[in-house]
Amino acid sequence: MHKIIVTGGCGYIGTHTLVDLISKGFYVVSLDDNSKSDEKILKGVESITGVKVKNYKVDLKDKKALFEIINKHKDAIGIIHFAAYKSVPESVEKPLKYYANNIQGLLNLLESVEKYNIPNFVFSSSCSVYGNVEKLPVDEKTPLGITESPYARTKQMGEQILIDFVTSNKKTKVILLRYFNPVGAHPSGIIGEMPLGIPNNLAPYITQTAIGLREKVIVFGNDYATRDGSGLRDYIHVMDIAAAHTSAIQYLDKTVLKENPTIFNLGTGNGVTVLEVIKAFEKTSGQKLNYEIGPRRAGDIEAIYANNEKAKKELGWTINYSLEDMMDSAWKWEQKLAKKQ
Repeated sequence: MHKIIVTGGCGYIGTHTLVDLISKGFYVVSLDDNSKSDEKILKGVESITGVKVKNYKVDLKDKKALFEIINKHKDAIGIIHFAAYKSVPESVEKPLKYYANNIQGLLNLLESVEKYNIPNFVFSSSCSVYGNVEKLPVDEKTPLGITESPYARTKQMGEQILIDFVTSNKKTKVILLRYFNPVGAHPSGIIGEMPLGIPNNLAPYITQTAIGLREKVIVFGNDYATRDGSGLRDYIHVMDIAAAHTSAIQYLDKTVLKENPTIFNLGTGNGVTVLEVIKAFEKTSGQKLNYEIGPRRAGDIEAIYANNEKAKKELGWTINYSLEDMMDSAWKWEQKLAKKQ
């Protein structure tokens, strides 16, 4: 079996990608310092797949420890890199923390890739690199705008570092996956998004409010130039995102890249407002949600959604889950968490 190293393997998208990789015949290894995750979630991965995943608890800023681990697994055909802090509000409050973790961790990882000749690298990027765009939907050639948060800037910087890296390193092929807003949980309800502390993403805040852990959902702004005034995003099921990462590794392993790195947008191609997400949750769950309108939040952009034709054509990627599926699976996961407590 081909081996894949997944950094941030205990995180939200990381765990779902482990499941998808295993289901398609890959052997996986996780690297995660668990500063933003819980290693116990890997028991859920094992429950779904029947495979126990080894996690190395390592901070990517610790170069010595990182190199020792990569050396043990230098037979891996690729690395999928998720290990980054991702909260927009926290990045505004603590920018140096985000630059240190997201940039230094990437630099150390790429040094290990170069030293141990890892041939394929998939970078977890973000639609936030586009900033506030003038034309929708965005495609891969949309110019990168002025970013709205330190988090987004680390993603722009990360992409540029990888562009420079492959200019000098001809042995490694790179894909940059710019994905939009992952939502939902594994259909089994066994794994899902497990934020530590107060959630920064919309879906877990909705489900935690519905279950009684939070008093209410604040909709940040209702004066945007959108259908109902709330922010508009391209929400996509986490299992669709996970499948794209597996497809990206398979594509790198078999394809001579015309462009290195190659960039793909991962979104449904449909913009949905925050208020529409709330209505979809109420419809699928049968729960009336307590929410109120608040002021705009620093770092948020008005509207963005993807043109995903390139990923569908070149990766053979398909969208298999609807907004209702996203909300339904997120609610099942929240109810499962409540039973554990």
